[in-house]
Amino acid sequence: MGEDVVVEPGGGSAVEQALREVSPGRYDTYEALLGAVATSQVWMLLWHGEPGRPDAQYGNMEVGGFGYAPCVTSPEQLAASGWSRAWQVSAGRDIAAALYRERWGLWLNPHQPGGGVGLPWADLRRIAGGLDRLPAGPLVIDDPQLANPQLAADRFYALLNQAAQGTPAVRSLRRAWVRPAWGDPYLVIGLDLFDSGPQAVESVRLMMQHALPGAPAGVAVSTVAMSDPYDPVAMWLQARALPFFDRTASGGGYGYPYYQR
Repeated sequence: MGEDVVVEPGGGSAVEQALREVSPGRYDTYEALLGAVATSQVWMLLWHGEPGRPDAQYGNMEVGGFGYAPCVTSPEQLAASGWSRAWQVSAGRDIAAALYRERWGLWLNPHQPGGGVGLPWADLRRIAGGLDRLPAGPLVIDDPQLANPQLAADRFYALLNQAAQGTPAVRSLRRAWVRPAWGDPYLVIGLDLFDSGPQAVESVRLMMQHALPGAPAGVAVSTVAMSDPYDPVAMWLQARALPFFDRTASGGGYGYPYYQR
């Protein structure tokens, strides 16, 4: 699961300290909160059943049309909440992994003045998968040529096309320019594959390795699997960008994409 859970005196002190620092527009403090949740425990409030039982159900609340499971961040906060039903202590990373797959968020200390802080499911996915591996939202996603007209990437795309033609696992390739809320913008290549087995994945890794020397200097390049139903960049690519390489299209091969507004 990655980093070990840090259980501090009072259980939730690291999370509570980070909560005190969070304020609108301060993405650095919000990132610190996500990091604290990833390495701490939370006290999940059970609406029904007992901890560890098959019939146990988390509490639920709806904010802005999205579902959240409420929790508290320490035994002291549990007492302050007045919760009279059962509760379950869970590692933050474990509960994040369980909730995001159902597209549920996590709401911290909803009993506190101001209503606490909610972590949307997309941020729980980052906690589960690694904050350093998945970009911080909200993301601004656009076509690379529209977002960055000076981006000299034609050689990179041509090398990708050449390498993709020799990589049977690749069905199509798409591209996007992503600006995360925290961190530098980067170029993304969306990978649509016929096969996701180990040999196919290795062949795609070699394809990218072949093409990367042609990437624009100073520009970070990442990839996303188009089959990932939780990746916001993959979802944007499916909805907004046609492939620049498509093995199944009539004539196949490389071309400039049509950007769908």
